[in-house]
Amino acid sequence: MRNVAESLAQALEDDKAEDILFIDLDGKSSLADFMIIASGRSGRHVAALADHLAQDVKKLTGRPASVEGMPNADWVLIDTGDVIVHLFRPEVREFYNLEKIWASDNAHRAPAN
Repeated sequence: MRNVAESLAQALEDDKAEDILFIDLDGKSSLADFMIIASGRSGRHVAALADHLAQDVKKLTGRPASVEGMPNADWVLIDTGDVIVHLFRPEVREFYNLEKIWASDNAHRAPAN
């Protein structure tokens, strides 16, 4: 599943997502194997990132992802079963601060574009 998670992180980078954080959840949670947290510049950018990522999930896994939060696109959750992706507008991401909860030595930031 790492290859799917890395492909999704790369797709986010290609689509100009910001501050991408890749978290290995091994030993932390039975919900998923990996979590990706990223920001879009606006609600429209977050929605576009989510839409594109949902299409990528279907291509990579052969099954649709569960997508929540699209109407407002402040915080969109994409769940593939093995990978959970959180896409935020920057101020919403700062408010919820998921990095503090989940990130540790198993997390790394994607290189800046």
